[in-house]
Amino acid sequence: MLALLLAAGLGTRLRPLTDTMPKCLVPIKGQPLLKIWLERLTKAGIGPFLINTHYLAEQVEECIETSPYRDQIKLVDESELLGTAGTLIANLDFFQGEDGLLIHADNYCLADFTAFQQAHRNRPPECIMTMMTFRTDNPSSCGIVELDECGVVIGFHEKVTKPPGNLANGAVYILSADLLNRLATDLHTVKDFSTEVLSQFIGRIYS
Repeated sequence: MLALLLAAGLGTRLRPLTDTMPKCLVPIKGQPLLKIWLERLTKAGIGPFLINTHYLAEQVEECIETSPYRDQIKLVDESELLGTAGTLIANLDFFQGEDGLLIHADNYCLADFTAFQQAHRNRPPECIMTMMTFRTDNPSSCGIVELDECGVVIGFHEKVTKPPGNLANGAVYILSADLLNRLATDLHTVKDFSTEVLSQFIGRIYS
């Protein structure tokens, strides 16, 4: 399965670390976050990859040059940030008409991606995408997801004081080919995936 890794952000909440490096390269136990992503995804049979760049893009390019996965990676530099949905829409051809992953690659994630792909394959038939979620100890600081008894999203609660639960959006998605086609037609002008795309498909997102 092909994967688009969003890696162009400014990482302002991690300053001063990100004053001199992009957030996707901040090391965890000595290993850049982006390399952790590529290693874990590759082990789950995911790839090739498209990675967008913007802030300190030359550092990301240097990281990929030394990566054992460099032949499976295409870099796309954005002189102006397109937004999370804007980047996806600008690169829809990358997915070749198949289901694919959209990942915020400046997050740290140790999920089982083989199980995640299996969950997507077994999703309810009305669902057009599968969203990864996680339990948070601080729900008021996250986008909280409300589910029905089948694990289908029926509501989003973005950083509210008393959200109904602690299940948060992990910003990792498997998008069906049907959804990608919709983005190319009905939603081709949107910029932000979380605020402008997810809200369109409440009741059709599996978690």
